[in-house]
Amino acid sequence: MNMPRGHRTVQTASHWGVYNVEVDPRGQIVRTTPFRADPHPPSYMASLPDTVQSPLRIEQPYVRAGYLQGEKTRKRGGEPFVPVGWDEAIDLVAGALQRVKTQFGNEAIYGGSYGWASAGRLHHSPSVLKRFLGLHGGYVDKRGNHSFGAALHITPYILGRSDITEMVVPWAEVVASAELVVMFGGASLKNTQIDPGGAVAHQSPDWFRRAAAAGIRFVNIGPSRQDLPAEVKAEWIALRPGTDVALMLGMAHTLETEGLCDRGFLATHCEGYERFQAYLKGREDGQPKDARWASRITEVPADVIEGLARTMAASRTLVTTSWSIQRADHGEQPVWMTITLAAMLGQIGLPGRGFSLGFGAISGTTQPHHDDLPRPTLPLGPNPVKAYVPVGRVADMLLHPGESIEYDGKTITYPDTKLLYSIGGNPFHHNGNLNRFLEAWQRLDTVIVHEPWWNPPARHADIVLPATTTMERNDILAQEYTPFWIAMKQVIEPVGQARNDFDIMAKLAARLGFGHAYTEGRDEMGWLKHMYEGARARAQALGFEPPPFQDFWDAGSYEFPPPARSKALLGDFRDDPAAHALATPSGRIEIYSNTIAGYGYADCPPHPSWLEPAEWLGSADAARFPLHLMSNQPTPRLHSQHDHAPASRLCKVAGREALTLHPDEARSRGLAAGDVARVFNDRGAFLAGVVISDHLRPGVAQIATGAWYDPAEGGEPGSLEKHGNPNVVTLDRGTSRLAQSTMVQTVLVQVEKCDLPPAVTAFDPPAFAAHAG
Repeated sequence: MNMPRGHRTVQTASHWGVYNVEVDPRGQIVRTTPFRADPHPPSYMASLPDTVQSPLRIEQPYVRAGYLQGEKTRKRGGEPFVPVGWDEAIDLVAGALQRVKTQFGNEAIYGGSYGWASAGRLHHSPSVLKRFLGLHGGYVDKRGNHSFGAALHITPYILGRSDITEMVVPWAEVVASAELVVMFGGASLKNTQIDPGGAVAHQSPDWFRRAAAAGIRFVNIGPSRQDLPAEVKAEWIALRPGTDVALMLGMAHTLETEGLCDRGFLATHCEGYERFQAYLKGREDGQPKDARWASRITEVPADVIEGLARTMAASRTLVTTSWSIQRADHGEQPVWMTITLAAMLGQIGLPGRGFSLGFGAISGTTQPHHDDLPRPTLPLGPNPVKAYVPVGRVADMLLHPGESIEYDGKTITYPDTKLLYSIGGNPFHHNGNLNRFLEAWQRLDTVIVHEPWWNPPARHADIVLPATTTMERNDILAQEYTPFWIAMKQVIEPVGQARNDFDIMAKLAARLGFGHAYTEGRDEMGWLKHMYEGARARAQALGFEPPPFQDFWDAGSYEFPPPARSKALLGDFRDDPAAHALATPSGRIEIYSNTIAGYGYADCPPHPSWLEPAEWLGSADAARFPLHLMSNQPTPRLHSQHDHAPASRLCKVAGREALTLHPDEARSRGLAAGDVARVFNDRGAFLAGVVISDHLRPGVAQIATGAWYDPAEGGEPGSLEKHGNPNVVTLDRGTSRLAQSTMVQTVLVQVEKCDLPPAVTAFDPPAFAAHAG
């Protein structure tokens, strides 16, 4: 399509794709068009111009009125903001950091800023923050993640490795070699729109079509039929949420008792199967974990469980478990049981077979990629503070300083946190039990955020510094699952007084006396060239030929040649388990872990086990709260990013996040499509717009994550949330003492009609007040 005279296009990128931005002669963004190499670009990229130019942009620094006046009462989220100049804002931030460091030490500063931030390698905001805080004397950091934290902690004990995103069998192998793919939690196409660091070519729709054409049989095990594309014609096994381990055990019992196990593989490549076998057959507790036992828990017929186990043993089978399955109470167990089930089938290490963790969780992990491709990187530098907190336990840290907890075989003590610095993430999205989290948040002395928009963290901060968006700065996309390095070029001038996070930290560093150590004398383009040339030298040492920086920048991209055919996941280990021993104590796949046995954790036994969740449809709590609430990745945005964009707001129902119910559940509550429903339990309540569909099994409600947190007027803990943020009702407990990871998929609720819902104010700016000085 021809552009009008005077218009220009500029290339940049995001987590969901590379795109070109058309700009008119006045510097106004007109539209976006996708990257030439992307066969299936997400449609919601068209919303990006609206968000950059949104009326919610923060155009200058602001300070909460009470904080500026020195009041001790902390009313974050309930007070107006006062505009200040950059010099005053920098003084306030530098003064707060120095005061906390002097009075309490650097362990009182939490800098474990969490979130996807931007796709660039320089302007990855948590990185620029950690580089700064490390030079300032250190900070308390986080451990683990909210995406696959339970898997991250258990797999070192099973496989001797924790590179979860590499534990995925690629699509090419599946299509070429598999006959049956059994998917616990499915693999929804909407999840493959994104990659951390930037998806470049979205190929998953084509691979699903190829798999269907190849006649591969798919089995979707989960409460939603929509977790696999319709074109693969998957068999749907609609089990109770949270009972995947029981179903796997029922299948394992069939394999064991009918002689369908690969006993040779178990003997030569696995450790401790006999101990697990005793549990499986009921010698430990008197209860065989057979299909009838599993059926009572899962509500899947016993003959279906037995039949699937037999088919798996007779087929070239891949067993996959989604990341969502392990975001639940005892989330370590489905991961361990997935690997154990695949080991019993004896197909681990064969092309297209074995197991995968998070198949289709993001775009690139199922595509062929180089294992050792260098990437331009901003060095973080050392962190002198050794204290840390599991990422799922931040609220506990704030509420209970000095308290000790067991974590991954150690005992750690929560520091006394006075100052929290957050950039590039939304704590009011990824933390559970938001009423409790808000109570913890209010106990801090100082909260500093950088944000482009008046979103929940900005509205609940003390000092808000306006940050640029991707279109207002230069950067480089280079993530591990794509063969491209992409030049991300500045499209427009910064909006208002917004500054790059790197430049903000550089100004603060200069104010605190370590400016040169932070910048090393380089500005934005200086750092990009330095980072690129360092990665280029490493690439040249590996035999690649990326061009010099300026040539790369002018061309806009560099594509590495495709990788040579890689070995199947654990293929070398399968071929020779002695020469390629795993980094476990036995060198084998540990179905029983003596190390974990030594910890004595009742909530994480030394072999995969069924442990009743804190809340599930088979528990006594289901009498009061008879619906299991499942929260999934939204289709029109990434988590809470761009919830204010037109693409996301068009998907709202009655102006709120959509809550899907089975027709039977809606009918029994007098609910019709488009109604506003109140979703509640003892932890809190939120409002959502009703959608009715039979793609869910009865007893389940489903809502996407990421609706901007919007409490009723006053915003006190316990307030009704008006917009549909599910974390108001989720649990805030660790999966176990091993991982202490998030378990937000373990939650029961009740739903009722709300006849007079209050207005949604999530996308209204906060109140403002004049500067008294």
